[in-house]
This record gives sequence, C-alpha cells and structure tokens, in this order.
Amino acid sequence: MSVMPDSWIREQAHSARMIEPFTEKLQRDGVISYGLSSYGYDARVSREFKIFTNVDSAIVDPKDFSSASFVDRDTDVCVIPPNSFALARTVEYFRIPRDVLVICLGKSTYARCGIIVNVTPLEPEWEGHVTLEFSNTTPLPARIYANEGACQFIFLKGHSTCETSYGDRSGKYQGQRGVTLPRL
Repeated sequence: MSVMPDSWIREQAHSARMIEPFTEKLQRDGVISYGLSSYGYDARVSREFKIFTNVDSAIVDPKDFSSASFVDRDTDVCVIPPNSFALARTVEYFRIPRDVLVICLGKSTYARCGIIVNVTPLEPEWEGHVTLEFSNTTPLPARIYANEGACQFIFLKGHSTCETSYGDRSGKYQGQRGVTLPRL
C-alpha cells in the first residue's frame, strides 16, 4: 500500500468528489488547522454533538444502544464532561475509491490536552459523514470547537483492487448523514 500525496487527494476531491466541501490548503489562522496537508486531509467537526450522560442510568450496550445515553447539542463549542465522551461528525462528506483504505488519527492539539479522537477505517467505496468519538481522558471539562480541525485522514492505495467493497456489502453505515449511533 502507498500513502497518497496532496496532489492525488486534490485530484480525487475535484474529479471524483471524494471530499465535499474540500479545502485546498491548510487553514490555521486562529483555528485548529484543517484542509489539505502533505499526505492527508484534516477534517473539521460539525456543530452537531451527542454528549454522553447517565441521567437515565442507561447501560452502554452495542447490541441494544439507547439514544437516551446522550444529550443533543447544536453549538459552536461543545463541553465534554470529565472522563466522558461525545459523538460528533465531520463537516466533510467522504466518498472513498474502491482501491483505497482510509485511516484517521486525532489532531495533536487535542491529544496534548488529553482529548482522544477515534474513528474506524473508512473502507473501499464507503461514503458518508464520518462519525467521530471524542474521549475526554482528563478530570476536567474539555472543549471541542465546531468548524475547526478534529482529525487527519490518511489515504492508503492498495496494490490491487479488493474483490468485495463496503459498497458491495451494502454496509450498515453506508451513506450516513449526521451523527450515527451504533447499529447491529
């Protein structure tokens, strides 16, 4: 597999609508950086957040997940309680080519504050808004800033095309819009 450079990412964003909206160059004046970088794309977090709460004494069960475990917020600044987490989504909508796998890493600005961003790989021919998990590992409340950088996507091109893509399997998260909760 090869890590794809900025020129390839730009070309795919324009010709195949791989990333919409697409920011041509890294934006960083007064914000947590986002946009095209040398070997990746730094995506922004939207204003849509689901903050974990235990008000209803819900049990976290991936096979029977209750939306009562979250409080919805549409805001420019999300405050995550200590030792808790929030779900959000990218501003950008992604369409992954059939011969590409995408991995995501959190921004160092957040990591240095004890905030971890988790995303599973984006598989070949997956498309949608990416659901992001922000974990606040600190004993203090933590802020996440909407419309600013949240994570970096790295595009890995396979040596050959896969036999079965996520799109072929009609994966359960295909075409997701908004923050998407666990599905079975």
